Amino acid sequence: MIDTLDVGERTTRVAVMNYASTVKVEFPLRTYFDKASMKEAVSRIQPLSAGTMTGLAIQAAMDEVFTEKMGTRPANFNIPKVVIVVTDGRPQDQVENVAANARTAGIEIYAVGVGRADMQSLRIMASEPLDEHVFYVETYGVIEKLTAKFRETFCAANMCALGTHDCEQLCVSNGGSYLCDCYEGYTLNPDKRTCSAVDVCAPGRHECDQICVSNNGSYVCQCFEGYTLNPDKKTCSAMDMCAPGRHDCAQVCRRNGGSYSCDCFEGFTLNPDKKTCSAVDMCAPGRHDCEQVCVRDDLFYTCDCYQGYVLNPDKKTCSRSTTSSLVTNEEACKCEAIAALQDSVTSRLEALSTKLDEVSQKLQAYQDRQQVV
Repeated sequence: MIDTLDVGERTTRVAVMNYASTVKVEFPLRTYFDKASMKEAVSRIQPLSAGTMTGLAIQAAMDEVFTEKMGTRPANFNIPKVVIVVTDGRPQDQVENVAANARTAGIEIYAVGVGRADMQSLRIMASEPLDEHVFYVETYGVIEKLTAKFRETFCAANMCALGTHDCEQLCVSNGGSYLCDCYEGYTLNPDKRTCSAVDVCAPGRHECDQICVSNNGSYVCQCFEGYTLNPDKKTCSAMDMCAPGRHDCAQVCRRNGGSYSCDCFEGFTLNPDKKTCSAVDMCAPGRHDCEQVCVRDDLFYTCDCYQGYVLNPDKKTCSRSTTSSLVTNEEACKCEAIAALQDSVTSRLEALSTKLDEVSQKLQAYQDRQQVV
């Protein structure tokens, strides 16, 4: 029977169970992927003690063999599950319900009777049509006679088991023929035999909200900078980029989609580094609305007026002060009087100085005459 199969990791996987009153898994589907090793392992199998618990064996196949942990490929691969029961006796347990459950679970059952095997029991457990799933031989010694018939029937129902197909990855039985298919993440080439890896991140092939990253025939989703992946591992949500510790703005952080920009408080301006701020001159031309004088006061300013003017109630414009004008006129008069007095005193002093010079000259002349006498 092994010779009729295309044995391999990516073709037909085979497990062998030994049963009597108990059940033993001799090797699971994940153990051997070549016929030589598999047949060598079969040759070392020893019969168990007496008993024919066929129902128990089929149940064990469902529970212990057809699991991904033991080598069954994922259900989405759509690879047929087949059980071949070889027995020479009558089941000693309720095989009908167990076999029905197995068939409902998608397991195709072939029943091979040897010697005194109960044909009715074989027909109860086998899949339909029975004439393609029930076999009989007189003794184990002539079971090889069954090979040709088994190959013809088994492969007619499942051409992929014959081992003559040329599918690179998956073979799918199609009545008396077959079709090639590919594993998930691959697509069938135009030759209908070989497969090529597909771009699982191509538009329409993935469910990622923002970024799709190919990962060995599958993919994972990621998000743009400023976004975080939601628990569904597909969609993204914008992060609060202005949360404490997430930005480097000196004063004000403003969210901008999934990013941010820096700004400054009133009275400050953003520096060229776009992060830090400097105080602005509020009294610089064009920054204030004072009519005459702008006075800085930390981050603000107040308006004032020139001498002789007073600030209006609007705190911005100025008006000439009447009192200041009077004071100015008086002061101007005083200045003129003082200037006139100074001129008078200067003139008198100059006249006295001239007279002193005359007296001095006369005295000198008198002294000179005395010396001559």
